Amino acid sequence: MPDVAQHSDPFEEQLSADLRRAGAGFDADRAALVAAGAVRGRRRLLRRRAAVASGAASLALVGLGGALLLPGGGKAPREETSVGTSGRSPSAAPPAVSGDALVRALEKLLPAGKLSKTEARGTDEKPGPYVSGVYDDGKGAAAISVSLGRVQPGSDEARQTTRCPGKVFVHYDACGTTRLPDGSVVMVMQGYEYPDRRVDTKLWSAELVTPEGQHVGVMEWNAAAEKDAPVSRPEPPLSPARLRQLVAARVWRDAVDAMPEDPGRPTGEPTPTATRPAVAVAPTLESLLPKGRFTVSESSGEDTGFGYLVVDDGKGRCLVQVNVQDGMSDVAGELFGSGSETLPDGTRVAVHQGPSEKGGSGAVMWTVDTLRSDGRRVVISELNSGAPHDAATRTTPALTIARLRAIALSPKWWQ
Repeated sequence: MPDVAQHSDPFEEQLSADLRRAGAGFDADRAALVAAGAVRGRRRLLRRRAAVASGAASLALVGLGGALLLPGGGKAPREETSVGTSGRSPSAAPPAVSGDALVRALEKLLPAGKLSKTEARGTDEKPGPYVSGVYDDGKGAAAISVSLGRVQPGSDEARQTTRCPGKVFVHYDACGTTRLPDGSVVMVMQGYEYPDRRVDTKLWSAELVTPEGQHVGVMEWNAAAEKDAPVSRPEPPLSPARLRQLVAARVWRDAVDAMPEDPGRPTGEPTPTATRPAVAVAPTLESLLPKGRFTVSESSGEDTGFGYLVVDDGKGRCLVQVNVQDGMSDVAGELFGSGSETLPDGTRVAVHQGPSEKGGSGAVMWTVDTLRSDGRRVVISELNSGAPHDAATRTTPALTIARLRAIALSPKWWQ
């Protein structure tokens, strides 16, 4: 077994590798991402935030909108949210929407108050359009941002964008999903800026995806900046209902339509590959546990790619996470160091044991990372606690390194 050492979260490593690929050298703040990188909802939020804040990573932003819903079920008049794209023929290329136009649109859609310190990118600017500012309704300054983009209709990303994340990873007070009459889905979550709640900065967000793949994301805080700013009010200024109205405004859909098409973006319904069918991670993981020894209290359900279980053998809860990835050969050098093992079939195996970087008192993480010679990767990680930021429930995790290794190397992940 390799030497015991403190190590980075493998899910954080995956996220950083993905960001580097997309951003031509951009590297995520690994310490900030470690606790949340394993969760798709939080990971998507972090990706969008990195792109909005730095402009360095050419990442696809997500979000979409419907008509602005008013009390009583009415709709806002079209002219109230126009950004200058109406009146074009269906076959004409939509004109670009400037950052200034997005700022004006946000000002119109917010309740009475002042919007200052605005920043924006137009629909023809990289890495994608967004608008942000500091809004004050007289009750305290609050940062607010809107990001725009596209997702593949019917894809896993589209579904995950509007699905409430598991509370194992993301601390929030409330989260709900609503389907609009046009088939668009909007999720509103009342959460926190920091997963470990070390400060009281609240982050409330709304994500909307249309059947056509338009995507709009809105985030607001109860402080003048998302980080390193004192809390200025008990809660963010827009209620969940107001957030839902804002994210669904027609103006954002028009702006998404004005974005240049990405020739490399998949179109149409996704189809699974014949050689690498996706498997539901949590059920597969559960099938590989020792029979009759564990009870499962929380699960990621039928998600593919990433999944988790919270298990208990009667001696304390443990969080077990698995990532299943394809095409990872190009980052093998980053994931497997000199202490890794190479099996006769070319599979590389690395074992890490050490303190959990973001865990509570006594928390440790055990990880087995595997990479097949054709680029297929399975990494399994286990904590001796029920959540990434919780204190230990037991001295060591329930599953041994040998058992974790057997699970990661199982052919079930690729059947």
